[in-house]
Amino acid sequence: MNQHEIKDRLPLLDDNGHLVEPGFAKHPCWMYSRKAITASKYRIKEWDYYYIINDDFALALTIADNSYMGLDSISFIHFGEDPWEQTKSPMQFFTMGSKHLPNSPEGGSVSSKGGSHSISFRKYGDIKKLSFSFKNFMGKTGIEGEITLSLPESESMAIATPFRENPRAFYYNMKTNCMPAEGYVRLGSITYEFRKGESWAGLDWGRGVWTYKNTWYWGSCSSSIDGVPFGFNIGYGFGDTSAATENMIFYNNRAHKLSSVSFHIPKTCGREDYMSPWTFTSDDGRFEMDFVPIIDRAAKTDIKIICSDQHQVFGRYSGKAVLDDGTVLEINNMIGFAEKVYNKW
Repeated sequence: MNQHEIKDRLPLLDDNGHLVEPGFAKHPCWMYSRKAITASKYRIKEWDYYYIINDDFALALTIADNSYMGLDSISFIHFGEDPWEQTKSPMQFFTMGSKHLPNSPEGGSVSSKGGSHSISFRKYGDIKKLSFSFKNFMGKTGIEGEITLSLPESESMAIATPFRENPRAFYYNMKTNCMPAEGYVRLGSITYEFRKGESWAGLDWGRGVWTYKNTWYWGSCSSSIDGVPFGFNIGYGFGDTSAATENMIFYNNRAHKLSSVSFHIPKTCGREDYMSPWTFTSDDGRFEMDFVPIIDRAAKTDIKIICSDQHQVFGRYSGKAVLDDGTVLEINNMIGFAEKVYNKW
């Protein structure tokens, strides 16, 4: 499929609140402003989501302002012989932009806290510090930590997509992979270290007006091959992607655009079996992967009007990724995740 690339800075929305120019970019070319949105203020959704990962464990941190509902989330996932995970996601009601999430993925700091938790993402020049704490994370056991991310000069995946159902609905998303990470997570008396050179981070920065019912698929990997940063971002279901998909390979801080990638989730007795091996195929043959799950970080909420069914599956990718110049990279048991999420929100 044709991929429309944006290379120059432009406003995200016109005076009617419609997306000016759908497409993809390797830098955040669109200029976002919450004030330019003409859709209902209750439909605006904004979030910053970071994951930090190595071969042994992963951390995920979220600050979200979905207008009628805010969310702070901390997840810790352990990949050992007996994998486990714990997630805490305190909600706040009718935040309506009061969290002041940054208008650009490249700048700004944000923090959020409640009676028993705090999360902050703060930028200092070419580094970003992620700090967090939660008093009763696992029973009476608390969690705290600080992660430092290096922000190298690199290309990322940026995309602006409309929704066919509503001309005032849109999604502006930037995914940044392969940020070198170092720091610690202290869970009770146990300290888990994220060592630089072994640990990598990714950012999912999202701003938009969403339609009520959606299903999306997303996969991400941040790692290295022989010391060279390597990762990828794959997915669909985030609006009308006829102008461009969000599929990209990242190698040595440069982005290599892919066309369409399909997720093949196995089924057992007619239902998706998230813990059996998945496969991924691309229409151009440049991304062919097997995926062996380790753990399904599943969460389901159903209060009828609002419903969310999430399966974020961590596991290991094996296969091939082909760069723009035809170079074939062989992937062998590389840690990452893939997810399917259904929302009525």
